[in-house]
Amino acid sequence: MGLGLTIKARQASVTCYPGHRVGIVTRAKDQRWTDYKPSGDADGDSTPRRPRVRRRFWLLLILAMAGGGLAQLLSGPVSAGHNSNTAPIAATSPQAPSSTPDSVYNPNTATAPASTSLNTPLAVPGVETTALTVRRGDTLGRLFAKEHLSVGDMHAILAVGGDTAGLKRIHPDQVIAVSHDDSGRILSLSMKLDDAHKLEVAKAANGYQASVVDIPTEITVAYAHGVIENSLFDAATRAGLSDPVIMQLIHLFGWDIDFSHDIRSGDSFTVLYQKIHRQDEPVTDGPILAAEFVTPSKIYRIARFTDPSGDTDYYTPDGRSVRKALLRAPVSYTRISSGFSLHRMNPVLHFVRPHYGVDYAAPTGTPIMAAGDGYIVFRGQKAGFGRCIIIRHGGGYSTLYAHMSRFRSGLHIGSRVKQEQVIGYVGESGEATGPHLHYQIMVDGVPRNPRTVNLPSAEPLLAKYRPEFDRELTTLLAEMSNGGVTRVASTNSSSAVKANTAN
Repeated sequence: MGLGLTIKARQASVTCYPGHRVGIVTRAKDQRWTDYKPSGDADGDSTPRRPRVRRRFWLLLILAMAGGGLAQLLSGPVSAGHNSNTAPIAATSPQAPSSTPDSVYNPNTATAPASTSLNTPLAVPGVETTALTVRRGDTLGRLFAKEHLSVGDMHAILAVGGDTAGLKRIHPDQVIAVSHDDSGRILSLSMKLDDAHKLEVAKAANGYQASVVDIPTEITVAYAHGVIENSLFDAATRAGLSDPVIMQLIHLFGWDIDFSHDIRSGDSFTVLYQKIHRQDEPVTDGPILAAEFVTPSKIYRIARFTDPSGDTDYYTPDGRSVRKALLRAPVSYTRISSGFSLHRMNPVLHFVRPHYGVDYAAPTGTPIMAAGDGYIVFRGQKAGFGRCIIIRHGGGYSTLYAHMSRFRSGLHIGSRVKQEQVIGYVGESGEATGPHLHYQIMVDGVPRNPRTVNLPSAEPLLAKYRPEFDRELTTLLAEMSNGGVTRVASTNSSSAVKANTAN
């Protein structure tokens, strides 16, 4: 046995014995590249192989034919995500069309990894709501065209007529909410018509249907308290009262209190009133429910009451109507230029002569109201009174209005008038040194001072309603004493309303 020598070479090895020729079989380094040439010129017995790129092309083509077309071929690699380790797509036999290649994404069964983002999200038809805000010069057609909404559907909605007529008279700052699909077809539409109503249009099987519905209204009770330092208006504003509530407060207590002369610093007031909200937004302040005015000499209290017949009025705690049969001042005046006096120096004639009325200075043209219900017994020129009207009321009362600039048209002797109905306008006709209303009250023909005379009240509360009124009054007075409590009402009785404590 001779010494055996083993020689190792790349990819081959032989064992040699002494006396024998050594034969080494190796594969040339560059032969590996020859194996991938399209045509085989490689040395030795190696056979050229078809490139993998062409193999994949034919595999993909077979997959397309078996799976239903080019769409599946394209969606398979894309839906598979960005995974470089995905196995090559295998050909599917035409006899087994139900099998799905592992590398094809099936949206019904597959779940994309959390870290994988799909190149093409699946589009799902949906509903979108667009708010169209009307600007100056806009028309409904222009708004629809701007948002690429169906103009044909717009004409179909307008053709419904009736309630949809409001869409033809849109105004700046109105908002029209339109629900539509991806193609712009209108599914529903709504628009606010006023504070209490809105138009709603909905697509139905036979076209569109329109209706006007109430906007849910929420009414809460608010509380305010103030102490007068400079003026009632200033104190009421600091207490949070709006102008309409302040004017109502002055009107209700104005039957007994002259707010221009009778109130003093330190007088106080307390008010319970309604606040009206629609869709959680404040709309306006409602009527006063109860109020109290405190002076050093007297406390005035009033309460609102609606009887079972539907008549609403304000009453004192003893059931007397707050309203009087006559107004003490039937005009909105700036000052009292002359009061009631039996020894007044006449500013025009310059001698002492009784002044049987009160002069309320006001700008020319200020409306003059009838002081109470009655009928006109005089209308025309009357000596130094100039243009003058006299109204006769019940119970022996009559009122005189002088120095008018003009009468209200349509009134004549014998005309019936209601309290606070406008009968003429302030002027300075007759013996007058400036625009004002000379106002007189006569009782059985005798002049009385309008500011101090005891005025008859309107009809008191009927006795049969007193028990119910007393119960409501007790509740209202307790609320004022406690600084307000939670009370809520709503026009939509089927919906729950959140209670808010009045402050």
